[in-house]
Amino acid sequence: MSVVNRPESPTDRPLVAVVLAGGVGSRLYPASRSDRPKQLLALGEGRDRSGDGDDTLLERTVARVAFADEVVVSTRPDFADAVREVVPDASVLVEPAGKDTGPALAYATHRVAGRFERPVVLAVPSDHHVDGDFEAAARRGARVAAETDALVTFGVEPTRPDTGYGYVEPGRDHGSHVEVAAFHEKPDAERAREYVDRGYYWNAGVFAWTPAAFRAAAEATPLAPLLDALDAGSPDEGFDAVDPVSVDHAVFERADAGDVVTVPLGVEWDDLGSWDALRRLLPADADGTVVAGDAETVSVDAENNVVAGDDVHVSLVGVDDLAVVAYDDRVLVVPTAEAQRVRDLVAELERRGEF
Repeated sequence: MSVVNRPESPTDRPLVAVVLAGGVGSRLYPASRSDRPKQLLALGEGRDRSGDGDDTLLERTVARVAFADEVVVSTRPDFADAVREVVPDASVLVEPAGKDTGPALAYATHRVAGRFERPVVLAVPSDHHVDGDFEAAARRGARVAAETDALVTFGVEPTRPDTGYGYVEPGRDHGSHVEVAAFHEKPDAERAREYVDRGYYWNAGVFAWTPAAFRAAAEATPLAPLLDALDAGSPDEGFDAVDPVSVDHAVFERADAGDVVTVPLGVEWDDLGSWDALRRLLPADADGTVVAGDAETVSVDAENNVVAGDDVHVSLVGVDDLAVVAYDDRVLVVPTAEAQRVRDLVAELERRGEF
């Protein structure tokens, strides 16, 4: 593969955006299924914010990072054809297997390093809502990664104590970036309030690094067999040799102190990971209910619900704070406060071979 030399960027190095599009999005079942991942859904967000309601989450993400010198969409084999159809102008990198973000980003970083001269990788999930100057923050983080050889995670200032996100504990402030003192898993409600009061960031799942920095941090981690196999030109064997693991658990949480820093993202941000997120993003009717997709609703003494569906009519009587979702031949009803537990349902459906 030939080496690509790009014009000078603000980091003085080519910036390559790697968009992660290999997951399924189980918490958005039944809109997301094994053959219809959530990044290929529209869900109506664009219609209310920018008028492009038919755009998928993936299309919006690729447009968001169009400032990069190159945009690479990383996905699993089952989704490759659909991804190419949705974002034909992006480069598509097909992972040998879907094994979470750790192996996916190790593979993508290896391929980017072989194609570009001294690149900086910007890793971006394909299922987030972002409103604001993402480019400025992304370039700032890329510059920090290039100048410090640190792994950069982008942090979001919390707007509420949320139990669905991981948190980043800030350490020493260097002006352009802050050292990461510790990462914290998704907390319970009381601990989430403590984290917000202490000035912790939400971990946005957006990262920047140089290939050399990533390789150095990943060598003594569960990704090591994959790195060795990639060096030997055997990616399939490398993926067979590792278990699914997120890049957070595999690399960032194992990195030495001072080798991981955070840069504030400074935008309106939300993870479109579960049905309750739509209440924060879509306008509500007079009863506080939000509607996504092609669903229509009629409510009687029903408030603060989420309705989503594909050409369905949903009637709500005397119920509050529910998510009612109908796609294909599947219907989901769950309290919005329990929306994260849809993942448990999907695990049972997968066990039955019905997902």
